[in-house]
Amino acid sequence: MRIPFRKKTVRSRVSYLASQPAPTLGWNARDQVAGMKSGYAIHLENFFPSATDVMLRKGKSDHVTGIGAQVESLMAYNTPAGTQTLFAAAGTDFYNVTSAGAVGAAVVSGLTNARWQHLNYTNSSGTSYLCCFNGTDSPRYWDNASWITITGASTPAITGLTTSDIVSAAMHKRRMWLVQKNSLKAWYLPVDAVGGAANALDLSGIAKRGGYIMAIDTWTLDAGEGIDDYWVAVTSEGEVIVYGGTDPSSGSTWVIKGVWYIGEPIGRRCLMKFGGDLLLLLVNGVWPLSKALLSAAVDPRVAITDLISPAMNLAAVSYKANFGWQLAVLPSADMLLLNVPVSEGSEQQQYVMNVLTGAWCHFTGWEGNCFELLDGELYMGGNGVVEKVWDTFTDNASSNIVGNAKTAFDYFKSQSKKSFKMARPTLMTDGTPTVEIGINVDYDNGENFGTLTFTPSSSALWGVSLWGIGLWGSGLQTLRNWIGLSGIGLCAAVRLKIASQGLEIRWQATDVLYEPGTALV
Repeated sequence: MRIPFRKKTVRSRVSYLASQPAPTLGWNARDQVAGMKSGYAIHLENFFPSATDVMLRKGKSDHVTGIGAQVESLMAYNTPAGTQTLFAAAGTDFYNVTSAGAVGAAVVSGLTNARWQHLNYTNSSGTSYLCCFNGTDSPRYWDNASWITITGASTPAITGLTTSDIVSAAMHKRRMWLVQKNSLKAWYLPVDAVGGAANALDLSGIAKRGGYIMAIDTWTLDAGEGIDDYWVAVTSEGEVIVYGGTDPSSGSTWVIKGVWYIGEPIGRRCLMKFGGDLLLLLVNGVWPLSKALLSAAVDPRVAITDLISPAMNLAAVSYKANFGWQLAVLPSADMLLLNVPVSEGSEQQQYVMNVLTGAWCHFTGWEGNCFELLDGELYMGGNGVVEKVWDTFTDNASSNIVGNAKTAFDYFKSQSKKSFKMARPTLMTDGTPTVEIGINVDYDNGENFGTLTFTPSSSALWGVSLWGIGLWGSGLQTLRNWIGLSGIGLCAAVRLKIASQGLEIRWQATDVLYEPGTALV
């Protein structure tokens, strides 16, 4: 019996296309990699997550050069009349670094160190002072005409304590408060004065853990009876002591509100005003004071560093003794920076948060000991130089900015194995960046990149830019080019690396092309 011949059917391989948005939720060092939500990044270096895309960070440029020592303090002088001056402390000197260019002669010399805390204060006669303290040298005041060495006999003068023991100061309800080094005494001056007889508020019987006062500041809080300002001291042993009232010499108008243990602070620059709150820089994270006093011991998730807590805690334990820890804010970029001194004077990185979304990333390549805001611009003190940051798309006019990212792993809606073939990042840029893209499968962490170099046209191209994404004929062009890659696994994470000079680059999404297999193959 004849069997009819049947042509064997050959099934063609079917490819699937999946699209992932750029990781605008930011760097997530807290969650288990296997359970991390799409939109986060396992690694996000030199990429800043905005609300709508992820941009390669901006760069830095030299502002004042030739200083000759590590710049460890930047101090802005701002008067009600609009005068704005920037001073740098480096080595044993102060310099005026307001104007760009080569540094001029020192304006103050013969100091012991360059680690100063400062305060702007206008007294009752209308004179504005920049008041600087380091706990070793006598304080230095700048009155827009000359530098004054503050002693018990100067004009103005501070009496009642040894002035060279004053390590920092704060304003609270029209009084200047002084922090004495290695002491639990806080000193206050007369109302609206930058000098005079200092009186002590002794916290020795209140701070149960001992230690010394690390910093003082004012905390603005709505406690249910209207907004009020509270006086806050943080001790070296992690206690926060809060007072309310106006006159610390009167028991009827100066009342203790409470003492809380929140954790060890890092450095003298451990407090920063942030909106209507105070941020505390602690070994266990960065905390808004309003939430720390309620939750520090029971709910670590209220720390603004919660998403990066393992990285933050490791850095704090490893580098907390290094000088350079500081919080800084750049309002024009919706950016909060935490400076992390990996090695004093030579290697620093910044943990950076988008203040609107709470998304984190981290920056490398900015070797900064300190930061200061002047006229809306952020300046950084480094090794013999003051630099302006976030004002260009190149580091120091000649160095690449290199971004490196790894997204959360994705199963692409299927628990079957997949063969990953190609990937295509969607970028908006105004030049020719070098782009490398790769893929990790099944929680691997190797760097397997393929390289692309993009060359955009002067305006958007049909079939390349998309309506609603490309800016037709504008400075930014949408680029979407495929690159081959290889990987077989159940899930995958996209790796993107970009190097550029002078270019604005915004990452919108990534398309991934793969062939499905089965759950067993």
